[in-house]
Amino acid sequence: MTSIDFDALWDFQDAAGSERRFREAAETESDTEARAVLLTQLARALGLQGRFDEGHTVLDEAAGLLATPSDELSVRVLLERGRLFNSGGDPIRAKGLFLEAFELAVAAGLDALAVDAAHMVAIAETGEASQEWNFRALEIAESSSEPKAQRWKASLYNNIGWNFHEEGRYEEALAAFLTALDLRREQGTARARQIAEWCVARCLRSLGRYEEALRMQERLVEADPEDSYVHEEVGECLLALGRVEEAKRAFARAYDLLSADPAAVERDAERLERLKRLAT
Repeated sequence: MTSIDFDALWDFQDAAGSERRFREAAETESDTEARAVLLTQLARALGLQGRFDEGHTVLDEAAGLLATPSDELSVRVLLERGRLFNSGGDPIRAKGLFLEAFELAVAAGLDALAVDAAHMVAIAETGEASQEWNFRALEIAESSSEPKAQRWKASLYNNIGWNFHEEGRYEEALAAFLTALDLRREQGTARARQIAEWCVARCLRSLGRYEEALRMQERLVEADPEDSYVHEEVGECLLALGRVEEAKRAFARAYDLLSADPAAVERDAERLERLKRLAT
């Protein structure tokens, strides 16, 4: 695989900034293979901004740079095209591309990309099939000697946890979330650890363990007082404990934070309305 450090260029909370960095890196890259790979990530950054047609055009350019693309480039083009279709509302077409990417990555011994492809199949699938693909991705990650493949484990346990949670299998979900948290503590950023802790606390609330969940969320408020999701969960826990007036204040804070984000106002209108109602 290429030695490009994508992590130094990616910020998934800032797709526009990531787009700029990948565009600049591709424009200055002299190696054609490396430039093509950088373009696949540029396409992904465009997709995260909803610019799907531009993303496909960039992938066409990446695929056409080499007469005989490497296995890595071929897998990346399939993966990113699949992500564009999936985000654009065509999961069936996306799933076919993810499956093709998975088969090629496995055949080429590209473990990290095989895990990525399998986890995307899981996202495109539903129900039991989705969870089966999560575990298939996890099996590759846990048995691989590639550090990049192994680093997928925390994300996969998180996804497995949410699938269990959606099925109402809260004890199994909690076990998965706790494993994800342990992994994030070993190798994740501070933000990644906070998200993993939030997931554990959210599952504790589903289990009726409101006091424990509230204590965890209150610690997260101290770590990041500007996180609307944390304030919302504080409100939910307080409401479950019958502390209605305190819950209203937490919901109001969540509403204020969320409504200050123009993108969130457009994306989360229903959630905003609910927060406003709970706050009053």
